[in-house]
Amino acid sequence: MDATVILPKDRDPRFITIRREGTLTDSDHRLLALWAAACAEHVLHLFESVQPSDPRPRRTIESARAWARGEMTMSQARAAAGANAAARELSGAARYAAYAAGQAVAVSHVASHELGAAAYGIKAVRAAAPAGEEDRAGRLECQWQREQLPEAIRDLVLDDQRLRNGICWSVFDC
Repeated sequence: MDATVILPKDRDPRFITIRREGTLTDSDHRLLALWAAACAEHVLHLFESVQPSDPRPRRTIESARAWARGEMTMSQARAAAGANAAARELSGAARYAAYAAGQAVAVSHVASHELGAAAYGIKAVRAAAPAGEEDRAGRLECQWQREQLPEAIRDLVLDDQRLRNGICWSVFDC
């Protein structure tokens, strides 16, 4: 994975659940996971076009959604993930797409991974774009992601993008 750490040094209480003394409701936590899964699924074809017989990133996204629906525990969802392992032997768009899936399921454990799924999705699209079109492709993906945000978490995610854009490769400049 990239050496860059995209999680903040100090945890934002808005991304810590109420039962752990933060302010995030369980319903908003589930919405963050569903949005992250949507971001990852939107670029999944970039992985599957290179590794069509490897189901791990798709299963990882399905696990994120199953957790959000209450069909899996957080531990089960994380154990079912295999997207990061699928990414290891790859490079470019396929690798970033697999990482997006891994970040989506990680939201079940740490809600602030929501930006990881989105950021890696944007990186995947940029890596797949024709030369000279990378920035435009990234902006379009970022805009698509923002259009998918449920109203209940929209302001939270947009503020998080603003705060962490610098440690997320500045992909949220859209």
